[in-house]
Amino acid sequence: MSRHNSIFEGVDFGTVLLYVLIVLAGWLSITSASFDEDTADIFSFSHFYMKQFVWIGMAWVTALVVLLLDERFYHMFAYPAYIGGILLLVAALLFGREVNGAKAWFEFGSFRVQPVEFAKIATALALARVMSTYSFSINRPGNLVKVAMVICIPLGIIVLQNDTGSGIVLCSFLFVLYREGLNKWLCIPVLLIAALFIISFLLSPMTLLLISIVVCTLSEAMMNGEWKSRIIYLASLALSSILLCIVVNFVSPGAMSLYHSLLTVTLLSLVVVVIYAFRSTLNNIFIILGLFIGTMVFLPTTDYIFNSILKPHQQNRILSFLGIINDPLGTDYNVNQSKIAIGSGGWLGKGFLQGTQIKYGFVPERHTDFIFCTPCEEWGFVGAMVVLSLLCMLILRLMRMGERQEEPFGRIYCYCVAAILLFHVLVNVGMTIGLMPVMGIPLPFMSYGGSSLIAFTILLFIAIRLDASTRQFSLNRI
Repeated sequence: MSRHNSIFEGVDFGTVLLYVLIVLAGWLSITSASFDEDTADIFSFSHFYMKQFVWIGMAWVTALVVLLLDERFYHMFAYPAYIGGILLLVAALLFGREVNGAKAWFEFGSFRVQPVEFAKIATALALARVMSTYSFSINRPGNLVKVAMVICIPLGIIVLQNDTGSGIVLCSFLFVLYREGLNKWLCIPVLLIAALFIISFLLSPMTLLLISIVVCTLSEAMMNGEWKSRIIYLASLALSSILLCIVVNFVSPGAMSLYHSLLTVTLLSLVVVVIYAFRSTLNNIFIILGLFIGTMVFLPTTDYIFNSILKPHQQNRILSFLGIINDPLGTDYNVNQSKIAIGSGGWLGKGFLQGTQIKYGFVPERHTDFIFCTPCEEWGFVGAMVVLSLLCMLILRLMRMGERQEEPFGRIYCYCVAAILLFHVLVNVGMTIGLMPVMGIPLPFMSYGGSSLIAFTILLFIAIRLDASTRQFSLNRI
């Protein structure tokens, strides 16, 4: 018996319902954040909540269009979409309008479009296409280079636009690569680089060296249990520390910088290991020492990255986040007011349209980047947990979608969407409560903005369409 096909056959309505609830919660929050009781015409399209209402309607129409398209369309046009996304990013860099220091917008009258939101979709599609090719293996150097290029090209352009926060979102694809079998020893250095960049502002070079030695020693102990190799390894690291002390104490700073000292000492420490390597197999030791050398090479470059690449406001945000500077009326103002608004909500909140911190404008960007403050103040801890639960359930359903895909393209794409949403939620909520530096990243489906809402809708409903095709095929086999 044949089944009647429709655009809704196989659609995961649980995921659609979560999407609708999150969007409505966002619209209510935007209404609270921008409502003005003194305005005579509350239905005027000059209000943010009325503009967002229009964007919601356009987003839902777009969702229907995405469901109408055949799933093969997204596979066939992944590369053209990626090229188009790159061209849009370049055009925004060259001809776009600068907003909040980022030259990443196109302006059409009173409307603005941010191409980076759509570039995320194109990058996810291209990544899924590359990694779903026949005989692809993520651990082959050639394939790994292809994947790195797909991610790094848009990332580099976005950073040049001075929109570093949006660019860092693409780093969330590391989670997808790990899911697809990327060697953990290739994932760990990326995480270590991010950690080292932060702690390099807090600790002295000597302390960082000692920490690196301890971490590498513990890592080697977990990888290799042979007592001979461990003795040689520990001896090489001990030699590193001894020679470092000699160089730092007796070499003039004008004759040799600390950077050259660290690099030279590290290379000298390899002599013992290289001699021993001719007599035994020490692959694990070379891996760990490679991480150690990379650490020593990277640490001196953090000053250059911080002073030459990051903008002053980005530098101040990092320093403020680490507690190095204290500027309650400047850099810290947004986060301080955000935490006041969240804390004032208590357990059940103050009620709809009753949030004083939000209503009277104490929280800047309260309808965009700091939208999470509104449900916290008006709906309290319970309301905040409801919003976070809806977002978490949506991400978990996307991961489940990925696991039931029969084709690698669909699986990889679903995990890309889950990774992007998870990164946005963690960073946005984290920065509103002071656990993350302020990056200007919107809360998915809730922050005000047409580009963001429509792009996230397309991103999600492509995954729903791919999943619906898999479920249709499964139902038709029964």
